[in-house]
Amino acid sequence: MEKNIIHLDLDSFFVSVERLLDRSLKNKPLLVGGLSERGVVAACSYETRVFGIYSGMPMKIARQRCPEAIVIRGNSANYSKQSELITEIIKSEVPLFEKSSIDEFYADLSGMDRFFGCYKFASELRKKIIRESGLPISFGLSVNKLVSKVATGEAKPNNQLKIDKGFEKPFLAPLPIHKIPMVGEKTNQKLRTLGIRKVADVQQMPLDVVQKVFGKMGDQLWKRANGIDNSPIVVFNERKSISNERTFENDTIDVAKLKTILTAMTENLAYQLRRGKKLTACVSVKIRYSDFNTYSKQMRIPYTNTDHQLIPKVLELYEKLYQRRLLVRLIGVRFSHLVNGNYQINLFEDSENTIALYNAIDRMRGRYGDRSVVRASGLGAKTIGRMKNPFNGEPPTLLAHRKQ
Repeated sequence: MEKNIIHLDLDSFFVSVERLLDRSLKNKPLLVGGLSERGVVAACSYETRVFGIYSGMPMKIARQRCPEAIVIRGNSANYSKQSELITEIIKSEVPLFEKSSIDEFYADLSGMDRFFGCYKFASELRKKIIRESGLPISFGLSVNKLVSKVATGEAKPNNQLKIDKGFEKPFLAPLPIHKIPMVGEKTNQKLRTLGIRKVADVQQMPLDVVQKVFGKMGDQLWKRANGIDNSPIVVFNERKSISNERTFENDTIDVAKLKTILTAMTENLAYQLRRGKKLTACVSVKIRYSDFNTYSKQMRIPYTNTDHQLIPKVLELYEKLYQRRLLVRLIGVRFSHLVNGNYQINLFEDSENTIALYNAIDRMRGRYGDRSVVRASGLGAKTIGRMKNPFNGEPPTLLAHRKQ
């Protein structure tokens, strides 16, 4: 059966949500992100992009390039709410779909041609999303995820594009090489120094030559340039939660100790989310007292996987939950409503330094182990049990302090 994969992407999602809430912002240059001197652009309207502004750029530079732009701090709760609305619409229409980020989706429409027509169905789905949400959305349709994603980028803004089977290479050939997913700024620069500027340049190179120049990445680069991609749809909500619990050898009423352990648990779980490319939208805390009565509270939050957003929520739940002042036998933290995604940093509040710090910490943990870097507030949690990594099956090491 011929594959038909659709990629849906909400256009300038944060900007579109702000315009939905305030119609006066329509067609005006708009920046969403941090308002401080060190703030970062989380999203920018198409009107600002002609000035060379892009997501992730320092807000200070963006303001200099487009002084007339309206700057909004943004509200991640509003974006999460709209993302969930779109998810429910897609869920009601498509049996097999993947939520790859807060504003991107893939769906397998294979076999639909026998009954309705994949392109017609995709068009109707897009119209329904626009009608019920009021948000612009684009899609690409092809035989695989890679080509569909690139097609979506070419269809924007607020449009759709179908690439028929057998036309993947001709479609990709004239595009700039940076349009291929995985080609970042550094790889693009290296390709340009070799005289490679368009996808066609890679298509015309023998595979072994590309492998020699780029090593392991060369094989993937050559396949993507030729429109070859066998990656499957990762079913939405394939894993519903991730958690960690600690049962004490001796029941305790030490509040400082409990908070320290909760902090360390949350930090560890947040790192597991980032390593597994997951986001959570629901936080839960559980307490079991010495009389074996167990209580829990949960809180819905905007999608995130960062320590400094999750730790305060966990401690807030703990403060609401721990009211009996009895000896505690067990304490636990759970993150649920997981989705795939790399929206790791709260760009509405964080500076470039915060983003760089998270990236550096995660690199050190990846190289030296989970124990290599921890928060000072979690240093007392040296006896936390080992927790199995739910994403790759490898047990992460205990949280502890290590001098580098």
